[in-house]
Amino acid sequence: MRLRLILRRLTVSAPRMSVRTALPWPFRWALLALVLGFCAAISLWAFEFGKDIAGLDSDTKEELRQARSELVGVRAQLSTLKAERDKAQLIANTSETLMTSEKVAREKLSAVVKQLEIDNQSLRDDLGFFEKLIPTAGGEGIVIRGLQAELRGGREMKWQVLVIQARKNPPEFNGRLELTLAGVQNGKPWTGALPGGALAFRLKQYGRLEGVLELPASVVVKSVTAKVMDGSVSRAVQSIKL
Repeated sequence: MRLRLILRRLTVSAPRMSVRTALPWPFRWALLALVLGFCAAISLWAFEFGKDIAGLDSDTKEELRQARSELVGVRAQLSTLKAERDKAQLIANTSETLMTSEKVAREKLSAVVKQLEIDNQSLRDDLGFFEKLIPTAGGEGIVIRGLQAELRGGREMKWQVLVIQARKNPPEFNGRLELTLAGVQNGKPWTGALPGGALAFRLKQYGRLEGVLELPASVVVKSVTAKVMDGSVSRAVQSIKL
């Protein structure tokens, strides 16, 4: 009897039966999504809470802090290395500049030394020249001083003659210089002179005459004679042997 009453309540003929409208399926899916999202949020919260309780999250944060600290240290070392590199490059550039400057200075110094040697030789020549200008005791008139001859390569001879008037405030002198060379050629006596003949010159107190002679082949010069002529009169003579 009791079982029949229960079955009547579950059937259509039950006195308290009510008919409800079914929800559309989109609303059902939306409701299901909300429930699933709520469950996922609760699960995530439970997971994070579990990590906090277990201390896993604190280890991760500590590792993250260490990693950041190491990154800062690496960046500092990188900055230091860059600064050292720039300093080394600057030193290298400075060294190269100093080497270039030293090379230029050395070249300039070498040029100055050469010029000083040339000037020194010139001063010596001038000193010897002016020493020869000092008149000898008792000498007057035209005097030949410092006759010089130098052979070059066997085919040329450079000569130099200093002529002075050994008195105070002399008048201008017009004369000619005759240069005579004596030697041998192929075992026979040989003589030579200036190519253009006697060299005309004029001087007030002193004059230096010089030139280069080209010698014939196989000639060996033994002596050189310089003669100052005033018209047809010989005023001074000097000879040297080579």
